[in-house]
Amino acid sequence: MNGLQRMALLSIAASVVTMALKFGAWFMTDSVSLFSDAAESLVNLAAGLMAFWMLTIAARPADAGHAYGHDKAEYFSSGAEGALILVAAVSIIYAAMVRFAHPLPLSHLGPGLLVSALAAVVNLAAARMLLKVAREKDSITLEADARHLLTDVWTSVGVLGGLVVVMFAPPAWQILDPVMAVAVGGNIVMTGVKLLRRSLDGLMDAALPEQEIRSIEVTIAAMLPSGASFHGLRSRKAGPRRFIEFHLLLPGATSVQASHALCDRIEEKIAYQLAQTSVIIHVEPAETHSGENL
Repeated sequence: MNGLQRMALLSIAASVVTMALKFGAWFMTDSVSLFSDAAESLVNLAAGLMAFWMLTIAARPADAGHAYGHDKAEYFSSGAEGALILVAAVSIIYAAMVRFAHPLPLSHLGPGLLVSALAAVVNLAAARMLLKVAREKDSITLEADARHLLTDVWTSVGVLGGLVVVMFAPPAWQILDPVMAVAVGGNIVMTGVKLLRRSLDGLMDAALPEQEIRSIEVTIAAMLPSGASFHGLRSRKAGPRRFIEFHLLLPGATSVQASHALCDRIEEKIAYQLAQTSVIIHVEPAETHSGENL
């Protein structure tokens, strides 16, 4: 089991603990906004399980049927998490609408808020650890899981703040409870849409960020000898792995050995700058392109 899988198990454990705490707070208070917070923890658990499954698949080495590895499995995880988030948002907003139509008094807010606050602390600690490892390993799955947990933390903070106001305000202010639930649902929708968009970009082989591409171009240009140039640079990303390919134009008299040595140096330099990068270089005689704008 690798480090990413262990972090996914941490996310699952944190989700189980926070789910128990948040549903306990909801049962104590009958607050629809606390219910919305608890419903999101169900999504956290499902997302954590999905993340562990996909990271296990992504860790498999390349084989005859998957020559480029299994890294794209991570995009399925973030996409599934985005879809689950949207389902949770719809459920939350529906529950809020029901509470608007049939208001109910809240009870035991003090103990309920303390339990919910403890759940938020657990989520915050887990999210910070996951995000640290996600950045180190460049894992979209772990990052999606971490950012979802952080969203849950801010959701909890907003709900707790609103319910503190309700606890000390006149009874008429209890309308804030379903209002906050709707706000929570709207915030979760935005998070889900962002995750789905990023997952689709990965599955559609979107190019690397402009900053990374510019860095690669500068690196290649700095290593070219006199009379050499390049064109047709393409890039994509699969999970944490980057793929770069381009055409290298060298004088026709350049030997195969010299061309190969230059390609090796360029590949090593790019791989040093950007971790887990695979580079494919197609060497062509510069004379055949002398009339083109390169």
